[in-house]
Formats: sequence, structure tokens, C-alpha cells
Amino acid sequence: MMLLTSIILILAGYALGACWRAAGLRPPRDAKPSVQPPARPSSDSSQGDSPDRKRRQNGPRKIRVFRRFPAVELATALLFLWTYARFGLTGEALIGAALVSLSVIVTVSDLRFRRIPNKVLLAFLPVLVVLRLMFPLGPIWNHLLGACFGLGALMMIAWLTRGIGMGDVKLFALLGWAVGLPYVILAFVLAFVMGSLAGGILWGTGRLSARPSIPFAPCLAAGTLAAFGYGTPIIQGVLTLFH
Repeated sequence: MMLLTSIILILAGYALGACWRAAGLRPPRDAKPSVQPPARPSSDSSQGDSPDRKRRQNGPRKIRVFRRFPAVELATALLFLWTYARFGLTGEALIGAALVSLSVIVTVSDLRFRRIPNKVLLAFLPVLVVLRLMFPLGPIWNHLLGACFGLGALMMIAWLTRGIGMGDVKLFALLGWAVGLPYVILAFVLAFVMGSLAGGILWGTGRLSARPSIPFAPCLAAGTLAAFGYGTPIIQGVLTLFH
């Protein structure tokens, strides 16, 4: 039974991952289309397949093959399987699947367009609200405070640094509602640790521009999923270190 359920979840996660990938890659309305430079006439066009022409033909083909690699689909399937292994067939597993789905879409969108679509957040808002009302972690005010903390903490950082967009603020408010206190605080810390590490790696490899900025939604999503799945043992381990 457990093996059959795992196979079904993997297949469902893979299929949904394709949908979430398409949703994340849908360009925003105000996104500017990329303008390709006009092709220059080649002086060797009459000489058959020259080395330069072969490189121009092979280059785009390699990019298309790479883009077809189902990384998003596989990640979604594995994360669905993780929620089942962590929580079983419970309400928390349903909430975990919703969090995974939201995280995948906003990660793809933020990496591709540096945007978090409002339509995605509005679509998942009633889902996470209803699921958490059905399966709360303690008093419901814990989740209300989690949403307030997520909204207030990122709003303050956005106001102080101008490096975080309102999409990140609204996303973390929704994630804070889903995990509640004190796990939203742990998610906040983990997200900034991941963001700092990613920024340091990109800076060290010379891939950051003169104005350092990295997509922060993947860090928020990863930190929240880590806090959602392992928040209690992590917090207990940290408290043990201080005693």
C-alpha cells in the first residue's frame, strides 16, 4: 500500500510539476519581449555548412535540449513524496503539497522574470486558509500572528533596504499563515541564511552585477518548507545548544 501510494504521488507530482512550470513561465503583462538582433548575411552562405554556421546551428539546439530537462517536474514529484514520507496521509500532508506547489511556481517565476504573480498568490490564498482552518497547529491566532510576522518583517526590510519587492512581502505573509509561530521565525532566519550564502557564492564567482540582487522567493520557499517539515527538531536543537 505504501509503495503504491508513493508511485501515485510521484506520478501526480510529475504531472502537476509540468503545470506549475508552465504557470511560472507565463510572462507578466508588463514584461518586455526580448528583441533579437537582426541576422547579418553571412559571407559563407554559398559554401555549404561551414564551421561557423554549424556552431550557430548547434548552439540553440543545445539550449533547447537543456530547457527540456524536467528539473521542475522531478523536483515537484520528489517534494510530494517527501511530504508523504514526513506526514503520511494526513492534513499536514495536504498543506505540504499546497506549499510545495506554491513554492515551485513562485521559484520558477522569480528566477525567470524576477516577479511573483499576484494571480498565483490569490489562487493559493483560499486553499491555504481553508486547509489551515481545517487542520490548525494549535490556536488559530498562532497562524494569524505568523501571517502578521511574515508581512511586517519583510515590509520593514523592504522599506529599509529597497532590495525586496512587494511580491516577496505578500508571499511570506501567506507562508507565515501556513506555518504559524514560531516556525515562521525559523523560516525567516533560514531564508536569509540561504540568501546570504547564494549571494556570497554568486559574488565570489563574479556573477553578481554592480547592484547586487538575487531572486529571494526561492529562499523564502526553501526556508519555509524546511521549517514546515523540521521546525520542531531544529528549534529544540537550537534551544539545547543554549542550555
